[in-house]
Amino acid sequence: MENKQRQTLLIITFLLLALVIPTSTYGAPDTEVMIASEVATKEVNLTAYDNTKRLARFSYDSGLTFTYPDAVRGIYVTGHSAGGSRFKTLLDLVDSSDLNAMVIDIKDDNGNLTFRPDEDSPYYDIAKNMIDDPREMLKVLEEKEIYPIARIVVFKDTVLANERPDLSFKENGKVWTNNKGESFVNPFSKEVWEHNVEIAKMAVDLGFQDVQFDYVRFPEGFEKRDEDLTYTLGDYKDVDMNNIKKRVQAVTDFVGYAREELNSYGIDVSVDIFGYAATIEETPGIGQNFSKISENVDVISSMVYPSHWTPYFGIDFPDKEPYELIKAYAEVENEVLGALEEPPVSRPWIQDFEAPWLYSGATKQYGVAEVEAQIKALNENNITEFLLWNAGNTYTENVDYTPLD
Repeated sequence: MENKQRQTLLIITFLLLALVIPTSTYGAPDTEVMIASEVATKEVNLTAYDNTKRLARFSYDSGLTFTYPDAVRGIYVTGHSAGGSRFKTLLDLVDSSDLNAMVIDIKDDNGNLTFRPDEDSPYYDIAKNMIDDPREMLKVLEEKEIYPIARIVVFKDTVLANERPDLSFKENGKVWTNNKGESFVNPFSKEVWEHNVEIAKMAVDLGFQDVQFDYVRFPEGFEKRDEDLTYTLGDYKDVDMNNIKKRVQAVTDFVGYAREELNSYGIDVSVDIFGYAATIEETPGIGQNFSKISENVDVISSMVYPSHWTPYFGIDFPDKEPYELIKAYAEVENEVLGALEEPPVSRPWIQDFEAPWLYSGATKQYGVAEVEAQIKALNENNITEFLLWNAGNTYTENVDYTPLD
C-alpha cells in the first residue's frame, strides 16, 4: 500500500510540475525511440515515444538510500552466492578494496527469479529460493555503501520457452535449443518484453538502483537459421525491412520500451552488449546495433573479455594480451560513443577468469597483473567504470582497482 501511495504522489507531483515548468527546463529533446506498430501494408508505420519525459525523472523511494559512487567498480554475484555463505566473502572483498558495487542476478540465465515473491505473484512459479530475503540483503549493502545493480537475463530464457513455446523459436514442432541445451524467447514478442520489464520493476521496488539487462539479443548465428525456425514476427511482420534490420529494430525497441517503462523510478537502465558490436555497423544475426542501443540506455556495458575475441585489432591471440586488446577496443568505443549527442556511461565487463578451451597446452593465468592491465587500459582511455566477471564468483585478491591513482 505504501508503494502505491508513493507512486500516486509521484504522478501528482509530476503533473503539477508540468503545468508550471516549461519543457525547455528539462533540456533538449533526445532522439525519439521508434517502436514498430501494426501495419496493414508494407510501409513502415512507427509510433514515436517522446524521451524528453525521462529527463524529468523522479527518484523512487524504496526506503533504502544508495549514493552513486565516484565511478562504479563492481563484481558479478550469482543468486546462489548472494543467498549463501559466499556472500560474506564477497562483501569482505568489496569492503577491503576500491570496489564499490555488485551486479546481482535477479533473473538468471535459465529464466528463474532468484528469490521467492508473494505466492499470488504471476512470477512465483518461476522463482527459486536462492536469496532468502533480498530486502535484508540490500539493507546490508546499504549499510556498507555498496551500490546494487540488478542483472536480468532477457531473451535467453529456457524456463519461459518451455512453458510458452508460442513465445519461443520452434524446430520441427519442438522448442529449439542451441548446442548448450539453452532456449531463447522471441524478441519480436511484446509479451516477452512485458514479462522482463515487470520483473525489473520488482527489482526496483526491492531497492536496486540500476537494472542491467543481459542477453538483449537473438541467439548467436541466428542469420543462419532464421528461415528454418518457426516463430512470429508480431508487429514487425509487414514492416518494410529485411530480416537483419527487423531484428535490430526489435532489440532496439525493447531497450527503448524498458527505459520508458522504468523512467518514473529514477533508476539507471543498462544493457550488456557484445564488444564486437561496437566495431561494425550492426550484427547480422543477434540484432545488436551498438549506437542505437547506446542512445536508449543510461549505461552501456560491453563484454570485452580478451578470451572472447578471435584475432582482432591486429592482435593474433587476444587472451594473451589483455592490455593491448582492451586499449584497442576502448579507442574504438570512444569514437563511436563520441559521435552520439548524449552518450551513455561506459561500464565494460572485463575478465577475471581463465579460458582453458583456447589452449592445447598450458592456459594463460589471469591474476593481479592481467586484471590490472585491463583496468589500466580503460582508465588511460578515460573509461573509469568497469565490472569484473567470474562465473564462479572467485575473484583475484590484492588487485589495485585504481591503478592510475
